[in-house]
Amino acid sequence: MEIGWLAVATMFGAAPLLLQLIWHWNELYYLFFSYSWKAKGDGEAKLPPGWMGVPFFGDMLSFLWFFKIVSRPNDFIRAKKESEEQNYDRYGEGVGLYKSHLFGEPSIIACSPAVNKFILQSADLFPIRWPDPTLLGKSTLATSHGDQHRRLRNFVLGAINRPESLARIALSVQPGITAALQSWAEKGSIVTFQNICKMFVSLEAGPLQDKLDEYFTGLVAGFRAQPFNFPGTAYRHALQCRKKLTDEFRRELVKRKQLGHERSGLMDDDLMDRMMKMKDEQGMKMGDDEVVDNITNLILGGYEATSLSIVWAVYHLAKSPDVLRRLRNENKDMSEMKGEDFLTVEDVSKLKYTAKVIEETIRLANVSVMVFRRAAKDVNYQGYKIPKDWKVLIWLRTLHMDPLYFDNPLSFNPDRWNAYTDMHMRHGRTSYNVED
Repeated sequence: MEIGWLAVATMFGAAPLLLQLIWHWNELYYLFFSYSWKAKGDGEAKLPPGWMGVPFFGDMLSFLWFFKIVSRPNDFIRAKKESEEQNYDRYGEGVGLYKSHLFGEPSIIACSPAVNKFILQSADLFPIRWPDPTLLGKSTLATSHGDQHRRLRNFVLGAINRPESLARIALSVQPGITAALQSWAEKGSIVTFQNICKMFVSLEAGPLQDKLDEYFTGLVAGFRAQPFNFPGTAYRHALQCRKKLTDEFRRELVKRKQLGHERSGLMDDDLMDRMMKMKDEQGMKMGDDEVVDNITNLILGGYEATSLSIVWAVYHLAKSPDVLRRLRNENKDMSEMKGEDFLTVEDVSKLKYTAKVIEETIRLANVSVMVFRRAAKDVNYQGYKIPKDWKVLIWLRTLHMDPLYFDNPLSFNPDRWNAYTDMHMRHGRTSYNVED
């Protein structure tokens, strides 16, 4: 009997120790077993403050708590800053770096203007690295590096960013936008995806477009999930959706190749056609995998961000009648000047106040909370170590909402961009000339 009570007492006595072990397991593993042997001889460099979460989930539980459950996303970083201040004696003055464990990998979060600028301007030290390249494909701008990245970038920019390409895009989307605005309640939620499909693969509304919409929805959900490839998980579903998208676009590419010259001149104005025909300096064309992967990822880039930005623009304009009046006046003047003609790219560049409304909408909406990089080697930044192969998350949202960089940051004020013309959308729309 006494042995039984002793066992119970031992179990309850060990429970706090076990909980502490679980709570700090990732830190123990990465700091002592995985990382410490690499850090020898590194002088005074140390890992930044922060918490790396629990086994398997890392810091994702905290991330989901603030972003999904209590809907206070700014508090995710605020909690880390408060913890850093409480441990000032241990870490000293912070530089906007925090260690964490997000999206299945050890991570460093960067959230100050100076460190963000340093990382974004050091492409050789911090190449692009998405949470899971498998979802993006092996032959995309986002997953390629070095010469391959430069080659693909030239192809994509050549297909999209030429005057004639932009002119075709500006003319092709306006009839659909005009029709959608006339029946906003019914079509407003899908018009952007319709236009993207039309511009990229000449795909009109119908059952196939509906299927693609469903696949892209599943793919987007996978980027926000833990990379657990088990039946029933969002990640497994995202992988399946990615394969279905690849199959659909590959079928379209093969069909166009079979049509050959019969297709030329008939529908030769979408992005897939231009990618298939472009050649590099050596006269080489893009491979089939490169075309399919980059079409998929370009659509993915505009799939959710564009529609969400439009929704937030409408929301803020409805609450800001003076801004709406000025926006209407500028566009009304342009409309009267153009008459029945559609806008051109040159016309759009003249809408200065409209551009500031867009900038302010993107700043407040924070559709892209962060951008992803990877440390190519150990980097020492102001006494803190960014370990090789760790994910680096450049946290844009916190800077957009910080009164240190934007006066009254929660207010919708397009005129604030009068003072930010020099940095125009650089480094996460943040004032990097701030001394910090």
